[in-house]
Amino acid sequence: MKPIAPSDWVVYRKRKHSSAPGPRATNVSAAPRGETYSYAVDKYWVVKEILDDQRAVLITRTGKEHTVSLADPNLRRASWWERLTKKGRFRETQALLRDS
Repeated sequence: MKPIAPSDWVVYRKRKHSSAPGPRATNVSAAPRGETYSYAVDKYWVVKEILDDQRAVLITRTGKEHTVSLADPNLRRASWWERLTKKGRFRETQALLRDS
């Protein structure tokens, strides 16, 4: 498998907690008393750069940056299906890289 490189389209599965999971939430589980939920949401980001310490700087559609280890099991390359169905999200984010 080819290593992740700058400009690659990636998916990061982010863990979240709230009282109302959104429609894209997966792996939803209720807290013991049911006030909140724990769930995961797939984030469609683009690799801005690879750092020397085996971490990647990822950029979001809104321009925020996140630094994540390349060994993080929640980070993966976008599948061909995600590249096809989510290409608008990825292209919006790539436009931010070109403009910066």
